[in-house]
Amino acid sequence: MSAGLDPYRDWLRSRLSEELGVREAQLVIQAAVQRRGWPAVRTLGPRDVVAVLQDVYEKMRERVGDGRADKWLEVTTVDLARFAATVPVPAEGSAGEGLPTPPPVRWGRRAHDLPLLLARAHAEIAARSLSAIRASPVMASLERAAEWDVQATLAEVRRWETEDRLTRLRSDHARLEVADQVAAAVAQGQVLRLTVRELESAARGGQAVDGQLAHNRLMSTQTDAFLETFTPLIDLTDADRPFPDVETDLDSARFSLGVPLHPNVLRARHALNYAQWQAGDAGDASPGVLHAQHDLHLAEHDARDQLEGTLDSARRHQAQFRTLAVKATGLDQRASRLASSGGDPLSVARIRLEWRQTRSAARIQAHRCLEALCMLDGLISEA
Repeated sequence: MSAGLDPYRDWLRSRLSEELGVREAQLVIQAAVQRRGWPAVRTLGPRDVVAVLQDVYEKMRERVGDGRADKWLEVTTVDLARFAATVPVPAEGSAGEGLPTPPPVRWGRRAHDLPLLLARAHAEIAARSLSAIRASPVMASLERAAEWDVQATLAEVRRWETEDRLTRLRSDHARLEVADQVAAAVAQGQVLRLTVRELESAARGGQAVDGQLAHNRLMSTQTDAFLETFTPLIDLTDADRPFPDVETDLDSARFSLGVPLHPNVLRARHALNYAQWQAGDAGDASPGVLHAQHDLHLAEHDARDQLEGTLDSARRHQAQFRTLAVKATGLDQRASRLASSGGDPLSVARIRLEWRQTRSAARIQAHRCLEALCMLDGLISEA
């Protein structure tokens, strides 16, 4: 490998040595490896480097203060992103050794099974090709392009595996969201029954409430019909499940590596390296290389737009969830206080209905945030 057998470890050691000295930099890396249970000979990738950098950042905050530590982390992660855009993560295995064959995909009837099967086949082929190229001095100049091919095919596998996870995640979310709606309908039914009872009493007292009474009776009948249909289909206790944890730091340094690790960018970078190999002595002036450079620029632009859009969506859903979750807690406490102090049943029922509706809205925002995070993880993770 032109970049060395473990280029990200070498980069990390060099970068930390500037700040900590050579010996302490090596000790920091070894401690991070041991603490996380990684194999001692594990080849590091961008994500591993980010984890170590964040360890160092915490130490620097104690030593030099938040301001300098924040600036150091910002500059270092930008430099790491640039490094990741030019150096592929080393594939496992050495020259002459066959790489492990991925397990066969379990066949199913879903639409994305075939693309996932094909993606895994392409990844296996790319890994075998890289192994063969490393073993052949004649093809040595193709090694770098082959490394990017491995990176790109693995990213494509990750893309389709993410689609599979998203499908299952959305199915689970839909089940819980329907349970929330049914629970809200139960609360609404209680409000309507108490309202009808109150209006009937008012009508007996001579008040002109016939229109309101007829409307609330109709609404009550429709709500009962809805519950008769949907209550047998769900587990109503799902509506009382705690909210999922969405307190992810969306400003984390790990997202700075999103563009270089995007599947489309990795594929475009492989195409550029292959074009450079084909160009030979013509170098970067070759029309093929110029075209590949243009395609890489477009891929990076599109990837940046997609990742920033997805990240902004996750931030928006996270913020809306926090607001709604606080509101739901306040409504729950208010209903409990009113009920314990002898408040009238209709007022308590109305607060309980608003609480159910607010919980439902909060859970939806949490689910959309988790789905956005799942998509991000599938696009930017190298593992």
